[in-house]
Amino acid sequence: MEKIAFLGLGSMGAPMAHRLLAAGHSLTVWNRTGAKAAPLVTAGARLAESPADAIRDADVVITMLADPAAAHAVAEAVVPALRPGTHWIDTSTVGPDTIRDLAARLPDGVALTDAPVMGSVDRAEAGELWILAGGCPLPAPVRTVLGHLGHITECGAPGSGAALKLVLINAVIGGVALVSETLRLGQTLGLPAELVRTELAKGPLSGAVARTFAEASHFPISLAAKDVSLATAHTSLPLLDAVHTLLTAHPHLAAQDLSRLRP
Repeated sequence: MEKIAFLGLGSMGAPMAHRLLAAGHSLTVWNRTGAKAAPLVTAGARLAESPADAIRDADVVITMLADPAAAHAVAEAVVPALRPGTHWIDTSTVGPDTIRDLAARLPDGVALTDAPVMGSVDRAEAGELWILAGGCPLPAPVRTVLGHLGHITECGAPGSGAALKLVLINAVIGGVALVSETLRLGQTLGLPAELVRTELAKGPLSGAVARTFAEASHFPISLAAKDVSLATAHTSLPLLDAVHTLLTAHPHLAAQDLSRLRP
């Protein structure tokens, strides 16, 4: 069984780490706020004092971090401590440019797999994430570890998983924003909210309707805004620019789930 270091224990990282511990792996964890690691330590994980301490003896390093800045900050600490033969899996949503930057800094004999995930907390807890893996074919230890977390889609060259994640997550964010506006339109026109929701769910926006009303998901609006920014940095996307304006218009909702966009 691979020795795993897991760095980043937010709403997604914590249940993913629990899955790996339950599968029997030796697990060392680190989080900027150490208190978040307490349930994992109680379950048998070792709490590291620093990112470098966490990865020192690891066969596989997994990062689940908030944004490119956090990924670069952790890289500053871990890259000098990586041993040849170590596999680094980044499951964060940071975009292909950041993945290429991180890969360029690695010492010889260390491989980086971009493997961002689709799915929220409920799917992370159930081991049913949709994993978008770049840098294929995947090394056997990477495939084994990711298999505990969900279903793997091999996307191609390094960075392709990170790129596809931007495409898919922005389709979700844009879809939720569109459903929210159409619900508001129906409300303005005096239609019963349940009627509008039911009929929307019968059409091509059914998935977006389901996500708009999801109860077991936690995707903060602030992170959705970050994901839109990552996408619009690559090309002109007027509709997503408008969505970003919507996402950032109410700072008091930044920590709330994306579903709070609905009226």
